[in-house]
Amino acid sequence: MSNQLKDQKSPYLLQHAENPVFWYPWCSQAFETARQEEKPIFLSIGYSTCHWCHVMAHESFENEEIARILNRSFVSIKVDREERPDIDAVYMTVCQAMTGSGGWPLTILMTPKQNPFYAGTYLPRHSRYGYLGLSELLLRVEKLWQEQREKLEQTGKEISSWLKSPRTPSGAEPSLELVRRGAEELFRTFDSRWGGFGRAPKFPTPHNLTFLLCYAQKEQNEKAMQIVTKTLECMARGGIYDQIGGGFSRYSTDEQWLIPHFEKMLYDNALLIDVYAQAYQVTGNALFLSVVRETVSYVLRELPGAEGGFCCGQDADSEGVEGKYYMLTKEEVFKVLNEKDAEDFCRFFDITKEGNFEGKNIPNLLRQPDRKDRRMEMLCRQIYHYRLTRTSLHRDDKILTAWNSLMIVALAKASFLCREPAWLKDAVKAQQFVETHLTDERGRLYVRYRDKEAAFSGNLEDYAYYAWALLELYQITWNADFLEKAARIAKEMIRWFSDSRQGGFYLYASDSEQLISRPKETWDGALPSGNSVAAHIFSLLSDLTGEEIWQKERDHTMQYLAEEAATSPSGHSFALFSMCSLLYPSVQLLCASAEARMPQKLQDFLCQNSLPGLTVLLLTPENKEQLTRIAPFTAHYPIPDRGVRYYLCQGHGCSAGSEDFQKLAGSLKVSLFGSSGTPGASDGSNP
Repeated sequence: MSNQLKDQKSPYLLQHAENPVFWYPWCSQAFETARQEEKPIFLSIGYSTCHWCHVMAHESFENEEIARILNRSFVSIKVDREERPDIDAVYMTVCQAMTGSGGWPLTILMTPKQNPFYAGTYLPRHSRYGYLGLSELLLRVEKLWQEQREKLEQTGKEISSWLKSPRTPSGAEPSLELVRRGAEELFRTFDSRWGGFGRAPKFPTPHNLTFLLCYAQKEQNEKAMQIVTKTLECMARGGIYDQIGGGFSRYSTDEQWLIPHFEKMLYDNALLIDVYAQAYQVTGNALFLSVVRETVSYVLRELPGAEGGFCCGQDADSEGVEGKYYMLTKEEVFKVLNEKDAEDFCRFFDITKEGNFEGKNIPNLLRQPDRKDRRMEMLCRQIYHYRLTRTSLHRDDKILTAWNSLMIVALAKASFLCREPAWLKDAVKAQQFVETHLTDERGRLYVRYRDKEAAFSGNLEDYAYYAWALLELYQITWNADFLEKAARIAKEMIRWFSDSRQGGFYLYASDSEQLISRPKETWDGALPSGNSVAAHIFSLLSDLTGEEIWQKERDHTMQYLAEEAATSPSGHSFALFSMCSLLYPSVQLLCASAEARMPQKLQDFLCQNSLPGLTVLLLTPENKEQLTRIAPFTAHYPIPDRGVRYYLCQGHGCSAGSEDFQKLAGSLKVSLFGSSGTPGASDGSNP
């Protein structure tokens, strides 16, 4: 029988549409039913490519016994956390506070007024090994609701009240001491043998690496650079990276990066493309370049949306078995390749008869000093085509504004640093999709698009990430339209999300559905927080336009982030990265050109040298009127009749201007890094 999910667009909700559990989506009807029937609410939050969500669905939500209890005594609600990150954020905070951890599926029991009194994650159908089972939990709560309802309601009220309790400002301010503390915390948790931070399970956390890469250059800190390169190399050689088809899995279950949790998500791959591209620019490491190329190819090949944009990700499970699609036996390799090729392939990728995981093999290069050569790449393609004959992986084909924005950032930056103009076209195409399909007639953003429907009011991440994407496109194309659009989106973000009194930005808009709390997230988890990215875009807009509004928003947001980050700086690594633009030297370069394009010499220089703290504006006869409107200070700088004139701006003043490019290049490095120049910068010999 179908329940109330059958008409939803979410792939996750549709996976549960035929459950015997009478599910509702999150809607007023569900809460009204709970009030009228005086029943507690069973809230389950997950997403369609989540392995443990599948396990719990099969064990419990497809089970008639569990369904009878839920249908008898509860109102059951299913939520796709990717569609409703606002709901997920509120109740994940509850789970982490009550249990000390979180994850998906998220299981919440609450009153009809949405006040939670129980929180957990995956629950087996019946109690085992000391873990409470779902059946036993539901029967216990059923009895308590009948006999001690007031106690449960009071617990829910107290938890909701705690969620709304005001923060106590720490008094910390943005400072080099805070940035250095964050770096030192990451130094202490670094795994010097296998790379990454902490013990298993290990997450890529690319924003940690982005921060340390910037820190390494600004502080000329060799340890930070070693941490970045070691971690990127180990991940690239591990099983977390798909050696056959490209792209990264969600995380590694072991410390060596060998055994992944096999689901692949768009946001992970976007953020990793970005940091590998940046690291390639700094180090010239060819392994990093190959990872960028293969991961971009994976996304373009496996995750394109039917109407444009990029899909959310791919499932870990195939035929009900996690990782079955990706793993190989030695016998399979010898069936696909000739004997000599098979022997070499198995030796190269650690394929053995015994296997390296549950009797099968996860291809890896952890003990292989060499990179793949053309022959191995050709053999990988043969194995990849063999893999395609297997049962295909489920793909969540929602298109999310926030995650697509991250992919736009990655494609734009990678296209420039790796000299792949086709990727820039893909980035612009994705931006046009967001503008056409995920923006309403008022210029407000939606969260998701699927099956010709855009839905759910955009959250902070949607606005912050999209503004970031537009600014990256401007810094690659120097098309002032992108800069103007970024400023508009940032102003909309301020209007609907800002806390002008205490600082920072709320997760959801002031005119969105009001939940039991309105959180402000600053912690950088799997993704950089919306507040951290907001600080970054305000810094860029301030440097690019010189406008006071952006300076004020930058300072206000960074002050708020500093107070939040004081107790755990390393948990706010993207916020620290954003602060670097404020605390270390920054330079604005105004390029006044008689031609309507950036000089090739300057493009080559920017491609070959990592210069954190530099922003570049292009002023031409064609864009003068538009750019003067966005960045009024540019009106004071004449455009030469021929050639190019460069103006370096730092602090509150600009140079008299110069046409000498070599002098400009030297001045840039000295301004940003002192007389020593850029630590680790390329000499221009990158392929």
